[in-house]
Amino acid sequence: MAQTAQTAQTRTAPAGTAGGENSGGRHPGDRILRDATRHSAARTVALALLAVTAIGATLLLPAALGHTLDLLLARRGAEATRWVLLCAGLVCAPAALDALEDVLSGTTAARATAWLRHRLLAHVLAVGPRATARFAPGDLVTRLVGNAADVGTAPGTLAGSVASVAAPLGGVVALGLIDPWLAVGFLAGAPLLALLLRAFARASGDCAAEYQRLQGEIAGRLVEAVGGARTIAAAGTERRETTRVLAPLPGLSHQGHRMWRVQGRAAAQAVTVVPLLQITVLAVAGLRLTQGALSVGDLLAASRYAVLATGVGVLVGHLGAIVRARTAAGRVAEVLAEPGTAHGYCRLPAGPGTLELRGVSAERGGRTVLRDVDLVVPGGTSLAVVGRSGTGKSVLAELAGRLADPAAGVVTLDGVPLRELGHDTLRRAVGYAFARPAPLGGTIGGTIAFGAFDPGPDAVTEAARAACADGFVRRLPLGYATPCEAAPLSGGESQRLGLARAFAHAGRVLILDDATSSLDTLTEHEVTRALHGTTTRTRVVVAHRASTAARADRVAWLADGRLHATGTHEDLWRDPEYRALFGAR
Repeated sequence: MAQTAQTAQTRTAPAGTAGGENSGGRHPGDRILRDATRHSAARTVALALLAVTAIGATLLLPAALGHTLDLLLARRGAEATRWVLLCAGLVCAPAALDALEDVLSGTTAARATAWLRHRLLAHVLAVGPRATARFAPGDLVTRLVGNAADVGTAPGTLAGSVASVAAPLGGVVALGLIDPWLAVGFLAGAPLLALLLRAFARASGDCAAEYQRLQGEIAGRLVEAVGGARTIAAAGTERRETTRVLAPLPGLSHQGHRMWRVQGRAAAQAVTVVPLLQITVLAVAGLRLTQGALSVGDLLAASRYAVLATGVGVLVGHLGAIVRARTAAGRVAEVLAEPGTAHGYCRLPAGPGTLELRGVSAERGGRTVLRDVDLVVPGGTSLAVVGRSGTGKSVLAELAGRLADPAAGVVTLDGVPLRELGHDTLRRAVGYAFARPAPLGGTIGGTIAFGAFDPGPDAVTEAARAACADGFVRRLPLGYATPCEAAPLSGGESQRLGLARAFAHAGRVLILDDATSSLDTLTEHEVTRALHGTTTRTRVVVAHRASTAARADRVAWLADGRLHATGTHEDLWRDPEYRALFGAR
């Protein structure tokens, strides 16, 4: 069959990936930090300028104070008054600049966090079901909310780090300008400070990584428990489940206390080293004062610059924030490294919706669940997929509409491989209904219309009628405009909304994965009649009831991950093993 386009090129989902970022010994989160900083480049530069300006005023203050003291001792009152006013200005300027820096830092962090969350969420949705197969939903939420917020602070922290480094460096330079021997005395002990900072960064990184991992594990277990709340209540296992969810809590507490110990140890070591350096500088300054090389004002300035040069506390705080942001960026990078689904540019030719699987195999969790499946569903016909639990029925349904890709083989629609179809073309052509549909449209009508394109109100109403949902929807307070949270639905009503959404969006192929399991017999009969009697779409139905399989044109029987047999329900019913699938003799 002719195609409207030649073999399609593929394009990757719009979210960036972090694959290969760990090559050459680089941390996998470094690229994420660079991207976040680049996104907020203008604000980061403004923050750095504000911080450096404030540090500049702070560095000028000791020299101004020292000169003012010398003027006062020399009884030059008029000139000293001007310097006193200058000192007052140098005291007030850093305070005003710090206030502006706090405001800009907060807005920068908020914007960077929002940008990263949007990027991460878009990528997770582009990856599709594979994302939750690798990462627990609760862990994904932790990375999306908490870890993204930690990364969002990186631009402001990096800008602040520039100032926190500039202050000690400026202090050392100022000591050298006052007297080179002061700088020599300080630099003699500087390597020890560098070793302390390096040890702190390494220990903090290990603690933060394990702490964030345990946070994600607890969140994952909590989401599982909330999802199974009715089962837990019915089984009376609330205490046991609470224990299971909170099992990682002692480890989390241990890592939290370990972080505090690391920070306390660094502070204690700094308390020992910093005064020694300051005393060394003051001793050298005192000696030079007695030699007549320094004035009393120079001694005062030297004492202040010694404090600035040993300002390890601020630097440790910024270093700890960078370590946490870098660790969080590594966890975000793990999600972004999961490759997004690539789509082609092909359009579908005119055709009835013939679906074909050729040599298809699929894996889940390292286990092969489908092997060498060859199957053709002629356009406009219906196929029931049956088999025992774990034989790959839902996986086949995912492959048929490309919610997942096969490990081997190809799936085509009217002769075009699904991989080569454009995203919108594919989603217009294939509609899905599931056993537990999610109300994502805001309102009941929005849930039915939710999809790549808006089918319009008339099509929404028609689809609801076909799914036997129009009656209960119209009894809601606002009908189709009723917010989903204001319309608690039974399992059967939710499934009817999911069926209506599939009816409204399916173009050529309609795939139902156990989408009628909660319907009563009469409603199922009405829905099935609409499904098989009034549509020309190709239908693939994962069936657990003999009545559902009996209404299909053909049945595909899966066993042990292989296509065991195909045929009509009547023909297959002669096989005792087939009848046993439905509990019949």
